[in-house]
Amino acid sequence: MTRSNLGVVLLLCVSAVLFSAGVVKKLRGPGGQAGDRPVIAVIPKGTASMWWEVVRQGAQRAAGERGYDIIWTGPEQETDREKQIQAVEDSIAKHVAGIVLGPNDAGALVRPVQKIREAGLPCVIIDSGLAAEGNGFYNSFAATDNQAGGAEGARRLAAALNGRGRVMLVKFVQNSASTDARAEGFRQTLASEFPGIEIIAEQFTMGTVEDGRQKTEDMLLRNTGLVDGLFAVNHPVSVGAYKALQGLGLAGKVKMVGFDSDPVLLDGIARGEVAALVVQNPFEIGYQGVRLITEVIAGRDVPLDYPIPSMIVDASNLDEMKVKFPAALGL
Repeated sequence: MTRSNLGVVLLLCVSAVLFSAGVVKKLRGPGGQAGDRPVIAVIPKGTASMWWEVVRQGAQRAAGERGYDIIWTGPEQETDREKQIQAVEDSIAKHVAGIVLGPNDAGALVRPVQKIREAGLPCVIIDSGLAAEGNGFYNSFAATDNQAGGAEGARRLAAALNGRGRVMLVKFVQNSASTDARAEGFRQTLASEFPGIEIIAEQFTMGTVEDGRQKTEDMLLRNTGLVDGLFAVNHPVSVGAYKALQGLGLAGKVKMVGFDSDPVLLDGIARGEVAALVVQNPFEIGYQGVRLITEVIAGRDVPLDYPIPSMIVDASNLDEMKVKFPAALGL
């Protein structure tokens, strides 16, 4: 063997040893560690939505500030309960330091959260609750007060209608606790505070913009000339409902209040075609979810409920809100 060939062989051997050592450290590190940083799994309802991307940004910011890495994993679509359950089980198997979860089904995710606790891992729930709330399955719940947000949506729509009219309620997928609470808050507030307003149609959707558009259009066509206003309960449903109004030439004629923000909806406010938006702060939800779980990991007490205020955006404060809260508005 020549001297040059011997050098190449030695170099390859050293590289192989270093690589193997690095891989073992990454796979075997305690608490889901990759290198020297412990890992938190953050499992959203869906990864394809712009809203959840802002949640991810908040989670990443909190993790970086506290010396953690995150695994961002979950289903693409918020209707895929099975894939979210699998993401929970995979995260448990990876021995992560903790799990932050936005359940996409209030009932179906109860057992997976029980498994998190049985594995001895801390768990913080974000955005949407569980059917077993308060039973000690998780350490904290960071979310918008969704029932109050729905109530505020009812008040804003009532103001746009001067307290009288017939309205539609465009809902998200069934058993999504956060959006079900918004719908209930809207319904109860109209019944108790605005007897001159009647809900004449309401419909669940499949959770996508296109299905929200189609279901809204169907309700409008079945009630041609009868609808004075509508309330849509979250981001894809609100965008879809607005597109339906535009497509039928009813934007601005049928008063609309939506939940969550999007550049399309903000443009609707500027055009006078969207009366108001009830806006969550997805960045803050992600940030606080990770911050709370790092507190639990450190052995400190955290509140069982950590409410995150929603905000109202309308024509009177649109420009100001764009400057103050660009992340919350999806800008």
